Amino acid sequence: MLGVLRRIASTFAIVGAAVALAAALMVVTSITLRALTTRPIQGDVELTQFAIALAISLALPWCQLRGANIIVDFFTQRLPRHQQRRLDGLGALLIGAMCALLAWRTSVGAIAVREATETSMILGLPMWWVYASLAPGLALAALVAFVQAVLHFRDAPMAALSGEPFDGASA
Repeated sequence: MLGVLRRIASTFAIVGAAVALAAALMVVTSITLRALTTRPIQGDVELTQFAIALAISLALPWCQLRGANIIVDFFTQRLPRHQQRRLDGLGALLIGAMCALLAWRTSVGAIAVREATETSMILGLPMWWVYASLAPGLALAALVAFVQAVLHFRDAPMAALSGEPFDGASA
């Protein structure tokens, strides 16, 4: 189960990186066209905004899995390990709840925007596509965080989820 979750998060991150790379290439192409022909790619700003939002959403599960979030442990670094794990579990639980809430609300937003037939200003793309594309990454980030919370509360090694070799010293 944990290996499958890790592989899905990794795949999401790779797809997110590819989307970000495609957006970067489009921006460079558009700027070059603007400089050489005064005709940039139509809707380049819209497409960049959509692509980067998607890339971030798809990267969140991998970032959560790898513990790549900013952690301020100034006040907790001297606590006993079991108390740190409880606090880390609480933090994972809270971020999981936040991501689950965001996934739910973006899904609801996608339905509402689809019913309103809202489109982007320049290209006329259906806006519900953007909302709907954000929900899977947010939902997976929530799942990863909830699994991490369980591992923290059970005092299980995080290596079980992250896939790193377990040396016995770090959890």
